[in-house]
Amino acid sequence: MLKPLLFCSALLLSAPILAVPQVTPDANSIDVTLGQALQGSWRDPANAARDQYRHPKQTLEFFGLTPHMTVVQLWPGTGWYTEILAPVLRDHGQLIDAVVPAKGDSESDGTVKYLAKLKANPEVYGKVKVVDFSPPAKMDLGPDGSADMVLTFRNLHNWQSRGQLENVFQAAFKVLKHGGVLGVVEHRAVAGKSVQQVFKTGYMPVDYVIQQAEKAGFKLAGQSEINANPNDTKDYPDGVWTLPPTYAEGNKDHVKYQTIGESDRMTLKFVKP
Repeated sequence: MLKPLLFCSALLLSAPILAVPQVTPDANSIDVTLGQALQGSWRDPANAARDQYRHPKQTLEFFGLTPHMTVVQLWPGTGWYTEILAPVLRDHGQLIDAVVPAKGDSESDGTVKYLAKLKANPEVYGKVKVVDFSPPAKMDLGPDGSADMVLTFRNLHNWQSRGQLENVFQAAFKVLKHGGVLGVVEHRAVAGKSVQQVFKTGYMPVDYVIQQAEKAGFKLAGQSEINANPNDTKDYPDGVWTLPPTYAEGNKDHVKYQTIGESDRMTLKFVKP
């Protein structure tokens, strides 16, 4: 009788240990729920180290996130915010990540890395719904009026460079319920600069972003300085990518840019009337 028991024990010891999210969603205590998610063992330590620049807890609280929402995240990259949103929404809500379509199976493809991340830990990410989003060809984020919140983090300049920002705002407006929230975090340009002057640097003018969102039908509900960085001079040789985490200049002036930190960012909350 000992041999089967020993065999089972060996199997248990050799099986991969998945990080089970110890998050208890509570719509009346999002502060606690987000705090649990931020401390999760499934988070990449390098990602967690950037909380000091991205202020995810304060940002998501400002947008009004609750665990019962259906949330669409546009272009999540390799899943920085997914590490936080997925466990918060897992039991009572729904996270829909709208990704750049993968171009193949290359490990250098950001979407491939993101999909591998989800597959590797189904306990945390198994309920995340993934849809392709690539305006103007792929614009469907879900049924009209089905989402409570749409979020985008540092993506607007990419869509602006493709001439697709207007389409993105329209797609977000379409999928949101009346009263739904569009939450925007974006690199903030120097005041007075036009979008033509700065979008190639990665920075966007606040007034232009508000104008484009309102053109799509949104109403500005609030602005926050949660993600402000007064040390960001916004005049770098490789634009915002000169700063961490990209360090486009390599080792040149590395300490200088590390001291500055990540970019100065606008944080805007819009509502669909």
